[in-house]
Amino acid sequence: MKVAILDDWFDTLRSLPCFAKLSGHDVTVWTDHVEDEDELVHRLADIEALVLIRERTRITGSLLDRLPNLRLISQRSVFPHVDVQACTRNGVLLCSNLHADTPSYAAAELTWALLLAVARQIPAQVASLQTGNWMMGVGHTLRGKTLGIYGWGRIGATVAGYGRAFGMDVQVWAREESRMRAAREGWAVADSKAAFFANCDVISLHMRLVPATRGIVGAADLAAMKPSAILVNTSRAGLIEPGALVAALRAGRPGMAAVDVFETEPLVDTTDPLLSMPNVVATPHIGYVTVEEFDLQFADVFDQINAFAAGAPINVINP
Repeated sequence: MKVAILDDWFDTLRSLPCFAKLSGHDVTVWTDHVEDEDELVHRLADIEALVLIRERTRITGSLLDRLPNLRLISQRSVFPHVDVQACTRNGVLLCSNLHADTPSYAAAELTWALLLAVARQIPAQVASLQTGNWMMGVGHTLRGKTLGIYGWGRIGATVAGYGRAFGMDVQVWAREESRMRAAREGWAVADSKAAFFANCDVISLHMRLVPATRGIVGAADLAAMKPSAILVNTSRAGLIEPGALVAALRAGRPGMAAVDVFETEPLVDTTDPLLSMPNVVATPHIGYVTVEEFDLQFADVFDQINAFAAGAPINVINP
């Protein structure tokens, strides 16, 4: 099959062991990011199978209508960036392993790395040392503090375990069914959303971005946080009301934030306030970006291509 891979910014996939699974196919790898539909049509005109790296490129109905040779989109995890109805209308199969039993440990580890970085002022301390100024301030200990996990899924539960290992008290807030599941698993559940935001020293967001969760964290929620509190978001920027986080940080509640996700991605605007605020540690959506995680994910993605080529597709979203 003629296969195209989009948005492999560092040409990483060719270096992975799992890439050998595509040895029987004609593969083109694009290492830049393109949003212009005409350019995407030009690049994908003859392609039969399209590989997506998570949500880096939106696959719209108008794009799909202009790709008559496309038969398969292969990816992993959720697919809010793909117009599934348009896929079906155009005879394009969407295959995506939703890996129900396996969290992204890479994302959970990055969440914890960001929390430690902001609590201990690691980027600023490094910069101070590099400029000959030795220390620049005093950070905070996590042990004995309250870690709030907003959303009780695979990654949230993993981060809660890290918090417990660091001696933190963990509280959970989520939709009712998830709160009940967390309680059955032995975790403390906050009395209310208001109490959750007011009492936690750290709040880490772990929810999928769907219509029901868009803007679920509002200005009033952030204003209720302690001036010493930290907000961590490695899930999706859209979970927070647009502009609310910057305004809240400027107002001093919460006092700090660590973010790996942005309202516009890739973020190349160096004037974005989140990139210059001294109380923010920001990374460019690297939660899942490790060699090990990529090899795990794309082994599934490439298996889906081979299964389709063999006439027995797997992990089909729109059968």
